Amino acid sequence: MFEKNDTQEKVSTIISEILKIEKEKITPIATFESLGADSLDRLEIIMKIEETFGIDITDEQEASIKSVNDAIEAIHNRRNK
Repeated sequence: MFEKNDTQEKVSTIISEILKIEKEKITPIATFESLGADSLDRLEIIMKIEETFGIDITDEQEASIKSVNDAIEAIHNRRNK
C-alpha cells in the first residue's frame, strides 16, 4: 500500500521542477492553470508522473486531471489496484 502523503510530496516536487515555482505554492486544491501551467506543461507533468510512478495515464484520465489533488488521486488509485 502506498501512502498518499508520499504521492503528494513526489507530485509537488515534479510540478515545482517543471513550472519552476516554490513547492510551498503547490497545494492539493491548486489547479494546474492557477499554477501557471499551459497545455505543454501539463503534458510534461503527466509524462514525468508516469515515469516516476511507473504507471500509464490514459488520454481520458489525463483530460480529467485539472488539479494537483486530481493527479494525486489518479496516481493513488492506479498504484493501489
